[in-house]
Amino acid sequence: MQVADFLGLAGKKVLVFGLANKKSVACAISQVLNEAGAELIQVVRSEERAATARKLFPRSQVFTCDVEDEANIIRVRDEIAAYLGGTPIDGLVHSIAFANYSQGLQPFHATVKADFLQAMDISCFSFIAIANHFKELLSQTASLVTIYISTTRMAAENYGYMARVKAALESSLCFLAKSFAAFSEIRFNAVCPGLLKTSASAGIPGYIDSYLFAEKATLRKRALTTMEAANTAAFLLSPRSSGITGQCLVVDAGMGMNYFDSMIVARADS
Repeated sequence: MQVADFLGLAGKKVLVFGLANKKSVACAISQVLNEAGAELIQVVRSEERAATARKLFPRSQVFTCDVEDEANIIRVRDEIAAYLGGTPIDGLVHSIAFANYSQGLQPFHATVKADFLQAMDISCFSFIAIANHFKELLSQTASLVTIYISTTRMAAENYGYMARVKAALESSLCFLAKSFAAFSEIRFNAVCPGLLKTSASAGIPGYIDSYLFAEKATLRKRALTTMEAANTAAFLLSPRSSGITGQCLVVDAGMGMNYFDSMIVARADS
């Protein structure tokens, strides 16, 4: 293998679910995979996003699928199967999350049941459903990667109920890896970035303040970039990570170990 193809992704077919715009994590992952020579298939929520995906990645085939309706997942699977004509899928990216705070941001104990269940359906169960319905199209050593967060053990009030939804997504990894191990070597992992500057994060109340705090908490005093998270995703999708499954790879530039940074403590005491 040439050094230029260290990851071994050239020619690999990878499905990317969830591209929204050029600032989304799915877009950054697609850019890295594209540079590595992978053949991308984009699956987006709407025709509007399909137009964006075609503009950003003109060589990629683009399909639409609103994962909230499981019938759409089955439909798009059949469409992709027809397009591939029997060629297996080597990798799959799940970069989908949604939260509807219908009554505004509430204390966690006041979470609206319908909002919570919808977020669980779209942000967590969709990964399980996609894996299930696409299993016959996957190669025996395929890698599936979802996007998590660096930790769900911190009660960030402005993140609402989504940390609990993400915790369910994390738990699903080991169960998916175990159940798929009965008939394949298909792997399931998650990239767990610290705070990123994306269009989705812009909708979180008070996110800018949290982002600036996270930047100060990193060991290097420089914020994590979306491309750094994307690079990790590419590694997990590649054969180079063949020994990793059921895991969450934290990418936070040391933020999680540095909450008692002297600069932060001094400002809190002032």
